[in-house]
Formats: sequence, C-alpha cells, structure tokens
Amino acid sequence: MYFTDRGIEELEGRRGDEEVTLGWLAEQLRVFVDLNPDFEVPVERLATWLARLDDEDDE
Repeated sequence: MYFTDRGIEELEGRRGDEEVTLGWLAEQLRVFVDLNPDFEVPVERLATWLARLDDEDDE
C-alpha cells in the first residue's frame, strides 16, 4: 500500500457519497497549490492526467 492510499481512502470515506463538478475540483486544486506551492508539479501532473484520460494518442 502506498502512503497516498490512506489519504485516498479517507477522502472516499468522508466524501465518497458527494457529487462535485470538475470546475469545483479544479478550483480546490488551485487553492491547494496556492497554499502549498511545493506541490505545484505533482498537482499539474495529476490534472493533466485527468484531463487526458480519454485521449487515444496517450495509450
């Protein structure tokens, strides 16, 4: 189990029944990076990966 799995499990447990928009998620990621600039690169990679999930060229 990766260390991040605990955070993902907590997120799912606490907020797993909620529905959010991708716009809301994008805003929360911006706020997180503003508060934690050292995480800019990993958040950018996650956002790019999520944005391109359906791109056939990336497979």
